[in-house]
Amino acid sequence: MQSVERAFDVLEVMAAAGGPIGLSQLAESSGLPVPTIYRLVRTLVNCGYARQLPSRQYSLGPKLIRLGESATQLIGAWSRPHLAEVVKATGETANMAMLDDTMAVYVYQVPSPHSMRMFTEVGRRVYTHSTGVGKALLMQLSNDAVRNIVARVGMPAQTALTMTDPEALIADLDSLFATRSRDEWTAAFDEYDVWWAPVNTADDVIEDPQAIAAGAFVDVPESAGAPAHRAVNTPIRFGSHTDARTKGTPALGEHTDEVLRELD
Repeated sequence: MQSVERAFDVLEVMAAAGGPIGLSQLAESSGLPVPTIYRLVRTLVNCGYARQLPSRQYSLGPKLIRLGESATQLIGAWSRPHLAEVVKATGETANMAMLDDTMAVYVYQVPSPHSMRMFTEVGRRVYTHSTGVGKALLMQLSNDAVRNIVARVGMPAQTALTMTDPEALIADLDSLFATRSRDEWTAAFDEYDVWWAPVNTADDVIEDPQAIAAGAFVDVPESAGAPAHRAVNTPIRFGSHTDARTKGTPALGEHTDEVLRELD
């Protein structure tokens, strides 16, 4: 398994190089010894996933093209109808991107019918903090996850207005998310089969139909001037136990005489 992981690491380094790369550069970038790099590269060359150039350097092999095309077709079969709806509604190019470790990568595109349109290559990787598609992906993550991503990849300024402070970025994401109510986000998520779950307040939890049906709460009647309210039920259940009606909180001294009689 370690060899497989290392082989993929070598392919990633080759892809990041953007052109031919030598064994020593591969070893330096991957942190692996040169003999290990040599064995891995020879295996990749023999399988067609890398190729050796006359300069004795290496680059990605033609077999990866077929894998990429197959992956693109599978993603396109699912995403194209949705992207086509966006293009029809806006008249603009629609792109689909996914979070790949710390970067956003474009994985599919439906172009605009107009002659002048945005062009972004499928497979292009972009920073999440400085792109609209990247921020859309970050909005799905917790604040700690966002901090982790930008800490690992950095926040280089693309323009004079690029946010380079993690806390400012998180505040910006929060403000974007607040442009819709929870009901509006719920409708949007349900429309596109997005998995989601609400972060409930205490009042939401008490009124949750599933929690009520599971017997998580018990209704306590009014007593001793205390209003009727809902309380947390005991988490322990016994097979022979039957839930009795819960009594309200006793008034101060209500059972004093009864207790004293039992002590005589």
